[in-house]
Amino acid sequence: MDYPEKAEHFLSHEQQFHLGFLPTEQSSPLTRDLDQTFAASTVAGIQQLQTVDRNVLEMAQRVLASPEFADFVACGTHTLQEGHKLVFSGCGSTGRLSILLESMWRRYFLDHPGPWAERYGDRVFSIMTGGDHALIRSVEFFEDYAEFGRQQVRDLGMEAGDLLVAITEGGETSSVLGTVDEATQCGGRAFLLFNNPAPLLRERLERCRQALDNPAVTALDLFCGPMAVAGSTRMQATTAEQLVAGAALEEILRRLTGIDTPALDFVEEFRSLLDQLGAPQALEALAKVTEFEAELYRNGGLITYFADDFLLDIFTDTTERSPTFMLPPFRKLDDETSPQSWAFVKNPLFPTPEAWRRCLARAPRCLPWQPEDYKRMGAPETIYQSPPKLNETELMKFTIGSEDSPCRYQGVTNTALLIAVGQSLQDPEFASLEEAFLRHTEPYQQRRRLYIVASTASDAVVVPFQTPPTPLRLLEHLALKLVMNSLSTATMALLGRLTGNWMSWVEVTNKKLLDRGTRLVAELCEVDYRTACLEIFRSVEELASRDPRAERISPVQHTLRRLGR
Repeated sequence: MDYPEKAEHFLSHEQQFHLGFLPTEQSSPLTRDLDQTFAASTVAGIQQLQTVDRNVLEMAQRVLASPEFADFVACGTHTLQEGHKLVFSGCGSTGRLSILLESMWRRYFLDHPGPWAERYGDRVFSIMTGGDHALIRSVEFFEDYAEFGRQQVRDLGMEAGDLLVAITEGGETSSVLGTVDEATQCGGRAFLLFNNPAPLLRERLERCRQALDNPAVTALDLFCGPMAVAGSTRMQATTAEQLVAGAALEEILRRLTGIDTPALDFVEEFRSLLDQLGAPQALEALAKVTEFEAELYRNGGLITYFADDFLLDIFTDTTERSPTFMLPPFRKLDDETSPQSWAFVKNPLFPTPEAWRRCLARAPRCLPWQPEDYKRMGAPETIYQSPPKLNETELMKFTIGSEDSPCRYQGVTNTALLIAVGQSLQDPEFASLEEAFLRHTEPYQQRRRLYIVASTASDAVVVPFQTPPTPLRLLEHLALKLVMNSLSTATMALLGRLTGNWMSWVEVTNKKLLDRGTRLVAELCEVDYRTACLEIFRSVEELASRDPRAERISPVQHTLRRLGR
């Protein structure tokens, strides 16, 4: 089909992916002039971003006191006590969150061996649409197929008595809803976490109605309004889900093990976190790192983040910049054609295979699917004739370990940045991390540190933060997420990759993003949805012939330029 035919098919036959009616896809009135605010002041721009995080606090007050949340904790506790599996599932940002929640659980028991670890340490799992390889980059169009989610449930061997916790920001991701359908058909229960009003989802989307009306499904409606950047659910929506699911997991662990840790009021601790990140010293620190990183990119430079126990959190934010702002994705070791990613992550303590296992707190869980598997699942011909390479061998080509990576510093302006959070700086192992960082980054032009910690250090940029310790370190993970989200979004704002509060450099690699790009063009160019859709598909076709070594251009940005915006 040529581009007019593809556009017409999307307009006429894909209405279930026309999602402009969802609050998570809409523009927040709190940040309408976000690009102008950043143009005037980096600190003011970050403050404006942070105002939207307060909506998450309001949601937490409601949800963490709800009977549905209490049921979530009780059911999760019972599931693990009975020797069954607790499985998180998600796609894109929520898939990465699912993997993070699993790793937090496993890391605790790896660090605390004994009878409890033997009983519970290997009972929490995650399903990310596309498998662990999709940590790097969500697999094009995978989220559009419920059957792919069903198959990943079958691959994991879920059965009666197991519990699925499905997380989907919009509430409508087909692959995630497929995991719900399959898990409940197996005789398990499911909790469904989402960020749009349940009545709206039930009324407008058939796939959501089926999930919400399933008697084996309990819904947790985490609605907290539009995102700070329109449609960027990696921000407040995923923060809300991390807070709620993480608080439940902390309480489940406390009940199972009886460890001598008092139950925390996570609402008040999250309020304290927001207050601390909004304090003048924190804002100045965030602005300093943002302006430095933006200037580095303006000069064609690269940044490499170094970390150990929080590598997965940094990894998540870094990889999500690629589709959000049309940046080069991570490049494999044997790829000599694609441009280098602007940012990358490494653990200087371990070689890549071990660094991956430490990052995930388990062996990688990749998809071994073959062409016949895709064909059996009803995938389109374009997928089963040339299936994506998603196996562990391909994952290991992303050298996140201690191996030297000259491509990160040779012939280009470059910086190495060590990131550490909270109690990590007091751990005996931190000295080894610092030593390894200094040893491995000798060839870099600049070496810097970013610490999110109560104390100060003269040679580091410090974002002041302190919190009571918890077994899974939930609040430290949330603090780092909020810092990295602010840093990456603010940097892109300074580089002109936001228009108002829209991500006008977004990729269009699935039907949801095609719809989002169409609505953005319609609003900014003042044309109707049909015209905008036709122009987006035209841009996709025009850009398909570009040299893969050239800078990647967003079809949305290409369309805006062509239409004179």
